[in-house]
Parts: sequence; C-alpha cells; structure tokens
Amino acid sequence: MLALLGGLAWFFVIQPARAFLANWQSPPAQTQSQGGGTGAPPALTGNVNAALTRADVQKFVRVRRDVRQAMGSSFTGVQQVWTDIQNGQNPNLFQMMTVLREVGGSVGAARQAQAAALSRENMSAERYAAVRSGVNRALGVPSIDFSQAAQTLQNGQLPDLNRDVQTGTAQERALVQPFQRELTDTVALGLLGL
Repeated sequence: MLALLGGLAWFFVIQPARAFLANWQSPPAQTQSQGGGTGAPPALTGNVNAALTRADVQKFVRVRRDVRQAMGSSFTGVQQVWTDIQNGQNPNLFQMMTVLREVGGSVGAARQAQAAALSRENMSAERYAAVRSGVNRALGVPSIDFSQAAQTLQNGQLPDLNRDVQTGTAQERALVQPFQRELTDTVALGLLGL
C-alpha cells in the first residue's frame, strides 16, 4: 500500500511539478526582434516599483495577448481553476497538479512569447511582474502563483493556496478600466506567473 501511494505521489504530484518547473526555469529561447536584437527581455532599469502608468498598462496588455496566444488550448484548464477561485473555492492539490500537468509543455512556449513581447515593448521582466501585481490589485485578483506552489511541492512542502486579495488604488483601477474585460478574461495566466 505504501509503495502504491509513493508511486501515485511520484506520477501525479512530483513529476508534474518537476516538468512544469523545468519548462518554467529553462531560459526562454532567443528570437530575433524587428530591430535585429535578441528576444530576451531588456535589463532592469529605473524604479521597478514605480506607480503604474497608462503606457505600462498598455504594454502589459500587449504582452499578455502574446502569452495567451502561445498558451493555446491548454489555457482552458487554467481558466477553470480561476473560475473556481472566483466562486470562492480554494484550489486543492489535485486540481493544481492537474493544471500543472496540462500546461507543462505550453509554459515554455508562453515564456518564449513573453520574452519576445517584453523585448519588443522594451520592458524588463521585473517591471512586468510589478505591473502585473498592480493590474491584479486593480482587478481584485487573489495572489496565487502556481509556479511558486510547484517550487514548494518540489521542495517537499505543501503550498499555501490562500486567496489573499489586495485592493488596488483608485489610480490603478482607472488605468486598468479601459482593458478590464480583456484583462479579466486572461487573468488566469497570472496563476502561472505569466
């Protein structure tokens, strides 16, 4: 019985988390941009945590579009978990592992698309993460990140899947409002740290 439980844990918990993290942690492929440079995000410059601007939100929306397209049909499972969260349900470990197994291969493609889009938009990965946090606050999105949860699982610990929500400022909500529908439709990508 113990061997069966160990085997199940290996194939349904540890392996999906490892595959997801392998795709997540592998560096995005370098692609040629229109200007002849590589598709790597630009280096960090300026104050990463500066207040959101209209230009930041517009860049974020364009990057998010590219990432959504790269996820393809595997985005459906992530959207279902997000719908459950909106309905007041915390994702359980089984749901999280199912999503990680489904999106494992797509995450690499999504990260490549994200890196190319960040390069095109001249936005660092750190600034993108800060803008994503501001957008999520403005939308009232809980701060759940499956990539962090997968890392925690790989370290042999149970992840914290609380649905903590921080409220956005009036300025953040006003900047996000023109894109609210589109951002709400793709907010599940934030569960993957994208």
